[in-house]
Amino acid sequence: MDDDALLDAYSEAVVRTVDAVRPAVVRVDVNRSRPSGRGRNAHMSGSGFVISPDGFVITNSHVVDHATDIHVTVADGRELEGRLVGDDPETDLAVIRIDGGTPLAAAHLGDSSSVRVGQVAIAIGNPYGFDCSVTSGVVSALGRSMRSRTGRLIDDVIQTDAALNPGNSGGPLVTTRGEVIGVNTAIIQPAQGLSFAIASRTVELIISRLIQEGRVRRSYLGVTGSRAAVSRALVRANDLRESSGVRVASVAPLSPALAAGVREGDVIVRFGHAPIAGIDELQRQLDGDRIGVPTPLVVLRGSELREIIVTPSSS
Repeated sequence: MDDDALLDAYSEAVVRTVDAVRPAVVRVDVNRSRPSGRGRNAHMSGSGFVISPDGFVITNSHVVDHATDIHVTVADGRELEGRLVGDDPETDLAVIRIDGGTPLAAAHLGDSSSVRVGQVAIAIGNPYGFDCSVTSGVVSALGRSMRSRTGRLIDDVIQTDAALNPGNSGGPLVTTRGEVIGVNTAIIQPAQGLSFAIASRTVELIISRLIQEGRVRRSYLGVTGSRAAVSRALVRANDLRESSGVRVASVAPLSPALAAGVREGDVIVRFGHAPIAGIDELQRQLDGDRIGVPTPLVVLRGSELREIIVTPSSS
């Protein structure tokens, strides 16, 4: 196949994808209150996409943060009132509901586990208010991690070089098969070609919980802490799998950790069956399935290894 034919094939694939997905892409305009309660309300504009004909829309949590009202402009130009169904700042995902009167065009969530580095990735969104702008590139890397605004680590992030700008947030990242493999969420300024999307595997899990409950329930211990090194001697003596843990800086009053006997200065090295090397590993274990379940928490108290049974509550 000559170069012209290859270019034509690439162009046809992108055009075909855009034709299939663009009708589901929306602009999300938000008036928001300022957290301080002072000054005039701020305006935020972002992107989103419809995932069901009855009007469920995915976007980023940071797009709808502190929203006082939400307006969603669909592909045919109609502006509809949006209702926030739920949002999860920990993964920067949110769900809006709109009523289009008739079934809406919807995008299909694909399986991000089948994505390969180097395959074509297409981003559709509304950068700087330019509705339904299309950029394309390739998947640059898989399995990246990034911090949400709350400080929690978001795992399984897709890196792409498709150009994104403010306003693309919440829009879909799509394969040439027309399947959404991620929700565009972040760029690194002033770098070029470094864009990130939350993988569809994460999106599917979080969105289903937001639609059902309006939030994502996570378990709560009631400790603050930071990563702390464990000496080689203690690692060998206690047959630990990691050379670090979480040193407890404080224990909240009336918390599960306090009730179980966790103390300031303890170094958490295992939770359940999972070794804990730092705060991110501990947070990963605190999902909704742990709520109300007595779970062994292993700590180093001085040079002594202790197992404490703690029953996490709902956060």
